[in-house]
Order: sequence, then structure tokens, then C-alpha cells
Amino acid sequence: MNNTIVIFGGTGDLTHRKLIPALYNLFNEGFMPKDFAIVAVGRRPYNDDIYQKEVFDSLNEFSRNKVETNTWNQFKEKLYYKELDFTQDEDYCPFNEYLNRIDKKHNTDGKRIYYLAVAPDFFSVIVKNLKSDCMKAIEHKPKLVIEKPFGKDLASAKALNKEIVSAFGEENIFRIDHYLGKEMLQNILVIRFGNVIFEPVWNNKYIKQIQISSYEDIGIGTRANFYEHSGAIRDMAQSHLLQILSLIAMDKPKSLSPEDIRNEKVKVLKALHKYTTKEIKEKVVRGQYESYRKEVNVAPESTTETYLAFKTFVNNERWKGVPFYIRTGKKLPKKSTEVVIEFKDGINGLYKGQTSSNCLVIKVQPRERIFFQVNTKRPGTDFHINPVKMDFCQNCEIGNVSPEAYERLLYDVIRKDATLFARWDEVEYSWKFIDRIVDAWNLEVPKFPNYQDGSWGPKAADELLAKDNLSWINLEMED
Repeated sequence: MNNTIVIFGGTGDLTHRKLIPALYNLFNEGFMPKDFAIVAVGRRPYNDDIYQKEVFDSLNEFSRNKVETNTWNQFKEKLYYKELDFTQDEDYCPFNEYLNRIDKKHNTDGKRIYYLAVAPDFFSVIVKNLKSDCMKAIEHKPKLVIEKPFGKDLASAKALNKEIVSAFGEENIFRIDHYLGKEMLQNILVIRFGNVIFEPVWNNKYIKQIQISSYEDIGIGTRANFYEHSGAIRDMAQSHLLQILSLIAMDKPKSLSPEDIRNEKVKVLKALHKYTTKEIKEKVVRGQYESYRKEVNVAPESTTETYLAFKTFVNNERWKGVPFYIRTGKKLPKKSTEVVIEFKDGINGLYKGQTSSNCLVIKVQPRERIFFQVNTKRPGTDFHINPVKMDFCQNCEIGNVSPEAYERLLYDVIRKDATLFARWDEVEYSWKFIDRIVDAWNLEVPKFPNYQDGSWGPKAADELLAKDNLSWINLEMED
């Protein structure tokens, strides 16, 4: 497990807010190997002392654990900064010599993890140099961690994948989606396959609909340069939301091995309904919040969507006929990510018309909780049926002890456990689904903006479900 972890983009926001705090927390709780080093790579003219001071301030602001003096002093001895213009090919030979010295000092035996915490425009040039003769002079084949977005469409994703696979091999590539590190998403498989009461009814005979929602109460902030080229569909749907859908809809894997789990997820993505252009107009809604075009660095006539909702189906025996409704958006009333599984009404017919639907709700964030809505008789001499919610809130009862998503994911990279990382064919089929929508959108100019800041999005999103005599489900519990 000993490794030298090399972070390209070492002075960036992701590194300071997420990556270094995650590594510090792993170290603080005894999950890092005995022999390791962290090398932050950036273009700023820093030295180790300057960088360590900056990291110390970041840890005090963003670390889940309090920064203790003794722990910090041990941690910083393994933390380095290397100034490098990673677009310059000639700088990589001396860079590798520097890393060799770090490897020797910390007994990491040339085992390296390269983390690309940089803008996607730099992926290609860095990978090209990491597979150059300069960087090949190491004992062990390194691992590569690459942030989303993985390409901007299927064609660019294929080109990027060809490049990184030739350099590292599929078995050493970790395409990171931080949503998959969230505690409650990992819990989905336990809920599905660890409880005999759910799996027998997890199919189209008993389930009426499934809704997956991820919404935020903020706008794009300082992310306009990224968001203008991605929008909600690339930023959220292609990765996070389709990954959640695949976990919810997958069949039971042969085992809990990474490959068996990912095999079942791919089957779901392959079975997603293939829209026609006409269906996209009817079943896919896009929106833009009212003040978006006034954001810094946003084009005054931008057609970038900040909201997306769509209806789809998983065309297999288990899910035939069950609609999946997906939505995501910014500048909505609150921040939340959740999955709602609504079961069919009146299965036994005795109380048809008197009961509410059974619903299983999996809250991913900000609270990690599960609750199940069931029907009971209201106390009293008269006969009334009331829905009640059986609730488990992990943050509330156990306390806020859940590791951050990046802690779990980085720990898995170090252990070389790829379960929570997307395999290439998952990325491929996700892009095939998304590209159909984007290609249809490119045929016409949307009428934007089309929803007010702080509202629940475009009216068309409600109408999408109203066509099926349904509505978006929002079952809340008191904290």
C-alpha cells in the first residue's frame, strides 16, 4: 500500500478543500500506509514551507478532524511542493529524478499515484508526458486518478480513454465520481441485497415509479468558465445521476467484487431507453434560472442549461414499464440529493383508495438518512388510515462521523479497490445516452431563461409527470 501520491493542480481549490483534508483525515485515523509521501505539483513559485503553511490553513478550515499539533507535524514531514509547468515536455525528466529521490526517502519503492486535479484541457498533455521515456524509468506501473468530466461527448471521451489506457492500462485507471464515495450511496447495495424484505419487491410488479433528484439552492458561483461548456447535463446527469440510477436498478451481482458489480451497472446503462428526437422534446426538459446570464463570465445570450429533468425506462425484464424520473438544477429552494421509490397502491385491494403509497426514500445529502412510509390506523374509535414514516438518520443518531467522499475514494485508490470508480464501458454507455439528448437540443434554440431563482424549475418539469398523473415527490422529515 505504500505510495507517493502526486497531485497535479496542488494549489487548486479541489486540492485544498477536499484532497489534502481527506489524506490528512486518513492519516489521523490510521488508514494511511506507514510509508507514503504527497507531492503537490503547481506552477506557483512556492517552496515546501510556503505550501505547508497554506495547507495548514486549509486543514483548519476544511478538515473533518481538528488539526492536532503532533499529527500535523508528522503529516507535514511527508508533504512536498514541486513547481512545474506541466505543459512543458522538457521539465518531466528532472521532475522524475525529483520523484525518485522522494520515493527513496520515504521507502515507496517507485509506487506512485498520479491525481489529475486540473482542468480537463490539461489531461492530454500530462498523460502524454507521464507515459514518456522520462517517466517510464520507475519500478512499478503507476495508478492514475482522473476527475470528471471525462470528455465532453462520446468522441472526445473515446480519444481520452485511448490515450490513458495506452499509458496506464485499464486496471490502473480510477475515474473518480465523488458522489459514489458518499456514505448513503454505498448503502444502496446493502439496502438492496442485505434486506430480504426489499429484493423480492424490487421490480415492475410492485414498484410504480422511481425518482432521482439532485438540486442546489446556489447558482454557478465562480464556475462559469467550466459550466458554460458543460451545463447540467454534462456536469450532473452524465456522471452522478446515471451512476445513481445504475445502482438502484442493477440486478444482484455474482459477488461483491468490483468487476461483478460494475458488470451489472453496465447492463442497466445499456438497457436505457433509446430516445427518438420526437421523444426528447416530449420527455426531456431543460431550463435556465433567471439571473444566470448576469453571472460573471456567462455569455449574455447563453443557452447553457442549469436545470434538467427527464423520463426514461430501463428496458429489461425487471423494470419493463416502470418510469424513472430524473431531475437536477441550480437556484432551487434547497440543497438535496435523494432517491424515492414509490410502490404501487392497493396491492391486496382491501384498503384501496384509503391508503397512501408506500415509499422508500434514500437521502444522500445533506442529511444521510433512510425512511420508509407505511400505512397505519390512526389511534381512536373512528377508522382513519394515516401514513407514518420509519426513519433512520445517520448524521442525527450516530453523529457526523461519516468520512468525506474523497476519504473513502482515496483510500480505495491506495488499496486498488475499483468498486466505486467508473469502468470505461460505464462511461461509454452514459455518453451514448447523453449524446442523443444533446444532438437533439442542438437542432433548436431554447427559450431561456425559463424559471425564477428560488423556484422549483420550469413548469414543463411538473407537466412532464402530470402527463402520467404523477408529481414530484417531496417527503420531508424533521431533523
